[in-house]
Amino acid sequence: MSSLYIGVMSGTSLDGIDIALCEITATACKLIHSHEYPFPKELKEHILNAITEKNSLSFVGQLDTLLGQLFADSVVAFLTHYKIEADTINAIGLHGQTLWHEPNGETPFSMQLGNANIMVAQTGIQTVSDFRGMDIANGGQGAPFAPAFHQFLFHTISGSNGVLNIGGMANITLLQEELLGWDTGCGNVLLDYWINATSTRSFDRGGAFAQSGRVHQPLLNAMLEDSYFTKLPPKSTGREYFHAQWLESHLQNSQELSAQDIQRTLLELTARTISDALIGRNLTRLIVCGGGSKNGFLMQRLEALNSCEVISSDTLGVNSDALEAMAFSWLAYKRVKREEVSLKSVTGAEKNSLLGAIYG
Repeated sequence: MSSLYIGVMSGTSLDGIDIALCEITATACKLIHSHEYPFPKELKEHILNAITEKNSLSFVGQLDTLLGQLFADSVVAFLTHYKIEADTINAIGLHGQTLWHEPNGETPFSMQLGNANIMVAQTGIQTVSDFRGMDIANGGQGAPFAPAFHQFLFHTISGSNGVLNIGGMANITLLQEELLGWDTGCGNVLLDYWINATSTRSFDRGGAFAQSGRVHQPLLNAMLEDSYFTKLPPKSTGREYFHAQWLESHLQNSQELSAQDIQRTLLELTARTISDALIGRNLTRLIVCGGGSKNGFLMQRLEALNSCEVISSDTLGVNSDALEAMAFSWLAYKRVKREEVSLKSVTGAEKNSLLGAIYG
């Protein structure tokens, strides 16, 4: 059986599709190739509309097919670019695009779109998808899943370590005696929304726009009072909670603020909620990955707010952009091997689960 697996990930930032080819064994996950493919602007707008507005079942079904085709096209382009034969790949781990995440409702569920059947039809490679469903069926949050992979990848590093992924949302992993992890709240999602709403830019490169402003303490304090931030883990969240309307409701009494000051305050919100979650955890270092690790000013604020060392995973030889896609290549490996993923201490599930359904 091949030891090569592909992970496909598009996160809540909707800024691209990350693909990672990994060689995986029982003790190691080696990144061979990785690439990011652009997310079509029109499709991104459709997804955002689906999250914030009422839609027909026909519209949701069309999105599922369109996303499935987009993911399949991206993998085919990846295989072609790197001259990879499909029959050398054992499986693809396809997370899909989260449309709605509601693990705490009366009828808990998490919806990821991107028809895996299309991936199998276009590539001929068996595909693992629907990773969250079984954990939720067993009483868990169905997220975050990265902590199990973080433990697998970084368990040999000395000290008390934390891993922080900053995508649209931010999630933390504590690699201590008991594996813990949860979504701390908004990562880049509000930062990206605000700079896009007030300029032609899709994101704040390096945090330069935020750095040109000042923190507005009353606004920051009001946002920090949101109940999600004080809720104890296990917990997870997404765009269905931290969205444009959430921010606009807080800005109703802040008309006098400049766009820069609001951006600066939003960056402080991300840095503070992450750092507040780490109080009393006695970490030696915080290993940061995801798009937020490229935001130099955000990294500076994390360093200032925490007593531990704050580093990018790149300094440890792990590609910070590819790490999340790598996680889903590893989760595909675990499913194909029929190995449960040890996540009940993270998600609050009653037991560890086999994660994902195999297509093809």
